[in-house]
Amino acid sequence: MAGRRTRTDTRGGALAVVSAALPAVLLAVAVVVAWALTAPALGPTLLPTPSAVVTALGELAATGDLWPAIAATGGAAARGVVLAVVVGLPLAWVIVHSRRTAAAVEPWIVVSQAVPAIAIAPLLVLWFGYGTGTTALLAALLVFFPFVIASSLGLRGLDHEVLAAARVDGAGTVRLLRHIELPLALPQILAGLRAAVALAMTGAVVGEFVIGGTGLGQLLVAQRDRADTAGLFATLVVLAAVSTTAYLLVRLLEQRALAMTER
Repeated sequence: MAGRRTRTDTRGGALAVVSAALPAVLLAVAVVVAWALTAPALGPTLLPTPSAVVTALGELAATGDLWPAIAATGGAAARGVVLAVVVGLPLAWVIVHSRRTAAAVEPWIVVSQAVPAIAIAPLLVLWFGYGTGTTALLAALLVFFPFVIASSLGLRGLDHEVLAAARVDGAGTVRLLRHIELPLALPQILAGLRAAVALAMTGAVVGEFVIGGTGLGQLLVAQRDRADTAGLFATLVVLAAVSTTAYLLVRLLEQRALAMTER
């Protein structure tokens, strides 16, 4: 009975996954079909066919330039996320626990997001020079605001009665943060981290447009300069795949972390 029930649960879970993914798959098929029908009328310069993009993707992989480019862009994005989390999480905690700090800092955080990232890039180059470190810093700046906002919302939304009871039981600031605040605010913090991963890839590519490097951003620039539309599409497919994979990995981490906190 137990084995039969396990098999039934497994099949039910698989069917649920297929049912959830089916609309997205059908939409993707419809888009590709419409793309294949429209491309010949527009010509390869404006819209290459799906088969031309697949061919360009294969050629790109065969050159040996693809994996180093993915590693360069992904590495810069990952460092940007780490930097934003290391600075942003303590700042979010301070903002929540200090009204004066919140009043002083929050308006400037908002102002920092009013300036486009591509406009900040030349200034970062003057200050820190060219290199992947500067690209990572630009990615961190793009990530910083949404992560701080998500983290501060999570910390602000905690039950004040639970916090008060913990203080009565003798929990100090560190124990309160470690055992109550962070676990309870974890869903919002990880949601901010998911958004940060996608934005960091955008920041890394924008940084490579302006700062240079050997990543996917520079690959897009080179393909643009030689009017390689199929190559541009192929690189965009790779970029989307890398960003989606990183997002799903963080989502998996989020599910496991939430499952551990519920035990």
